[in-house]
Amino acid sequence: MVRYMLIMRGTEATTKAAMASDLLDVLGRFKDDVIKAGVLIAAEALSDPAGGVVVHFTGDAPIVTSGPYAEARALFSGFYLLDVSSKEEAVEWAKRIPALPDLKCEVRQVLSLDEVF
Repeated sequence: MVRYMLIMRGTEATTKAAMASDLLDVLGRFKDDVIKAGVLIAAEALSDPAGGVVVHFTGDAPIVTSGPYAEARALFSGFYLLDVSSKEEAVEWAKRIPALPDLKCEVRQVLSLDEVF
């Protein structure tokens, strides 16, 4: 089995639309589906990016600034971590995620430290 992360990327408008719709209930049903299939390792949502900080490694010492990058158009809003047999299976699960217009799902393989070093 191979681990893949389905990274949810939305905009401020997407987030507002999700809160004003029944999308959270629909996402709950999707989560139930991946649990029943036995492929879900983890699924989490992130808080409002305005409450976060960014640590920049551009000089001798890291610089901390409030909030996300101003130019961010698609913010990382949550993820699903799946244990599946292939990239193709991960993509098929990603295609089943209930989504709003402009919501994107990035599918990335999660490597173990042994695979990296």
